[in-house]
Amino acid sequence: MPTQHLSLNSLWNAVPPSQHTFQPDTLAAIPATAQRYLRHAIAPGTQLATAVRLKMHGEMKLKTWQPFTAEQVITTHQGMIWQAAVRLNGLPVYGSDRLVNGAGSMSWKLFGLLPMVTASGADITRSAVGRVQAESIWLPSLFCQAGVSWQESAAGLQANFTSYDRPTQLTLTTTTTGQLQAVSLQRWGNPTNRDFQLLPFGGMIEAEKTFDGYTIPTQVRIGWDYGSDRFEPEGEFFRAIVDHVSFR
Repeated sequence: MPTQHLSLNSLWNAVPPSQHTFQPDTLAAIPATAQRYLRHAIAPGTQLATAVRLKMHGEMKLKTWQPFTAEQVITTHQGMIWQAAVRLNGLPVYGSDRLVNGAGSMSWKLFGLLPMVTASGADITRSAVGRVQAESIWLPSLFCQAGVSWQESAAGLQANFTSYDRPTQLTLTTTTTGQLQAVSLQRWGNPTNRDFQLLPFGGMIEAEKTFDGYTIPTQVRIGWDYGSDRFEPEGEFFRAIVDHVSFR
């Protein structure tokens, strides 16, 4: 099935449940900060999920802040679909951002009928990979996979891993008890319609909650140029509150 036609339900149902559980005693070889984060994020004996499904609401900055509701599936290997309804000047816009089978795309329509934004290609795919890497904080079992390495630095805890042939260094800021406070990375993008390039991307975690053994962010503020004085006035474009979460 073409990626632009694959439904959110189809992606969710295609993911096989994991047969493994989280065992904290397997973390001895990784840095202490990483151990604290994973012990905080995943309860002992929890199934190491291969996918997460989230329902959320919030605001997106489309010149001005506009309300949205959305549902999203993120998987460890098949990609993600974020499906949303946004009010733009009071009018409903429906669409999705997705990365499925290694191909990224965007499709948004006024009233669900009139095309407004349609995009795909190499730059969109590379940007979508960066998004999925940042949003791995909603699927922390990903960090328990082989191929993830950890470093501690002055910038914070760094998780190094590769998604869809794109390596990244994801920086996690945590408290002394392992609670996540912020996330950042270099993401491919063109937020002001300039040339695509690697730019600082990330944001703040303002609340968390536990679902099925996972403690994950439930209130976030995300955008470009995170970590600079341009973030709040120019770069921040996404504020979300997570309402419901399922893992499999």
